[in-house]
Amino acid sequence: MSQHSTIEVSQAGDFVPYVPKMRVTSVDLMTTRPPPSGTTPEIQLLSEDQCWERLRGQVIGRLAVVVEDHPDIFPINYAVGNGSLVFRTAEGTKLHGSTSNTPVAFEIDGYEPQTEQAWSVVLRGTVLAIRADSELAMAENLTLEPWQAGVKNHLMQIMPLNISGRRFHVTKPDIWRTPLADARRASFE
Repeated sequence: MSQHSTIEVSQAGDFVPYVPKMRVTSVDLMTTRPPPSGTTPEIQLLSEDQCWERLRGQVIGRLAVVVEDHPDIFPINYAVGNGSLVFRTAEGTKLHGSTSNTPVAFEIDGYEPQTEQAWSVVLRGTVLAIRADSELAMAENLTLEPWQAGVKNHLMQIMPLNISGRRFHVTKPDIWRTPLADARRASFE
């Protein structure tokens, strides 16, 4: 959307759907001020080793799959073992979506108050069921305990096709009118 393109917005309290009442430009919808002039955010790419280190340091992330021609995202807890990502799941959409011969994406992110940096890692790959005895033994030795109760008898492995990550210094909250409850505020106060 260009800076001067318009969208139609109905006024609050109007119960007739899709009936435009006023025109608002995308500039009017912005609730932030631009960053100070002359500043360009620096994004640092993480090495493959740094990405795996961050994956090993977390226990929950988001698995993105395609189900019936639409994307779906599931929070999963996981462990890293033998250069792959391992998770448990039950029968259902997550299992069927992740094993449908369609690549998946897995994402984790975080914020480090001491350095005021945010980061994210994305792993793309294919999911395979763990069935071989040696792989089952490896997976069983990982600290992999589902947070949600129930039978999770499918051990799955994301075989990476590629992995990427980045980090960047977070802009001070007052520049973007960050809500008071945002975790980033604490590091600036």
